[in-house]
Amino acid sequence: MSKIRYLTKAIEELSFSDHKMAFLAGPRQCGKTTLSKMMLSDRGYGNYNNWDDTNFRRAWTKNPNSVIPETNNKIPLIILDEIHKAKMWKRNLKGIFDTLTSPADILVTGSARLNIYKKGSDSLQGRYFSYRLHPFTLREMETPKNISSDELIDNIFSDSITYTAAQRQNYETIFRFGGFPEPLFAQNTAKARLWRRGRIEKVVHEDIRDLSNIPELSRIDMMVSLMPERIGSLFSLNSLREDLEVSYDTVKRWYNLLCELYYSFTIRPYTKKIVRALKKEGKSYLWDFAEITNEASRFENLVACHLLKSCNYWTDIGEGTFELYYLRNKEKEEIDFLITKDGVPWLPIEAKLNDKEPTSSWKKFLSYIPCKRGIQIIHDSNYRKVHKIGNAEILIISADRLLQYFI
Repeated sequence: MSKIRYLTKAIEELSFSDHKMAFLAGPRQCGKTTLSKMMLSDRGYGNYNNWDDTNFRRAWTKNPNSVIPETNNKIPLIILDEIHKAKMWKRNLKGIFDTLTSPADILVTGSARLNIYKKGSDSLQGRYFSYRLHPFTLREMETPKNISSDELIDNIFSDSITYTAAQRQNYETIFRFGGFPEPLFAQNTAKARLWRRGRIEKVVHEDIRDLSNIPELSRIDMMVSLMPERIGSLFSLNSLREDLEVSYDTVKRWYNLLCELYYSFTIRPYTKKIVRALKKEGKSYLWDFAEITNEASRFENLVACHLLKSCNYWTDIGEGTFELYYLRNKEKEEIDFLITKDGVPWLPIEAKLNDKEPTSSWKKFLSYIPCKRGIQIIHDSNYRKVHKIGNAEILIISADRLLQYFI
């Protein structure tokens, strides 16, 4: 199982080759610190700084430029972990970057979306590229090498990766333990439960507290406990509002905070040229799908995480703007996922636990989108068969075979 992360090469080639800063955001405990320290070890010169360290906070407050090491023949890598918790951090970072007397590479990491810490800070536009680090997925368990979006669909339909028994074992492991490094590598059920409980407590009682003045953290605890059972269906804030006995605006604010802190994410319906399309309701998924006990819902969430990771990666490295939607009409016909590239439907994907025949929704939606290939992904192992629907091809394929192609 590879421990070199999939974003390392992109950060080096896109940001540090021109000495732009790299902003790396992602969920708590997905591997940001490990990735940054591995890059520092490879560089051999620089320093790691964490805002939670008292000595660093004092030094930064007195003189932010103190993070820059003395000049020598090497270009230093300066890591600023959770620096967004500091007041005026963008203004100070801009000052450091603009007054460098010799090249230095700066990597800023954070467990919340870095763009929500804007108040009182100057713009850093043009000085950095941003990246989103996801937990491990099936492909990254075996290799940090990535397939480009231009190659993906042809590679999938030509069956370019040889199936092995190890793929099924890795799939079963990630399906059971999720993609976060600690439970995934430990593969211990009891430790995974304790880790998961601790992560949720930190998100609710530390991260939300840092971002807001919300006093009702016990209510947000309750909201988090209710969310796993709502995965895979249309997500109703009104239903949550009733269960929690709070206003709609309140539950919406809480949910948006959980999304900003990488606890959950929402995909929206794609509506362009879709007759009688659903226009408002989103579907909610968890970054840690191993929280979900229902097997079908966990499977759909696992697929969503793999697809979102690929969309974010291809977008972050400049291959295009990739977004994840779903298709649904008012007759409740649905295709679970649709990837768009630069606003155009690119690849529809339906997730079915064990259904090896094309779902009836394909006939409905293929007439509305320009895609000539679609995929139906199933949980069963080592299955692959192509079906013709009109002039389109629908590939029904097991998750342990398909997900090897995504990032």
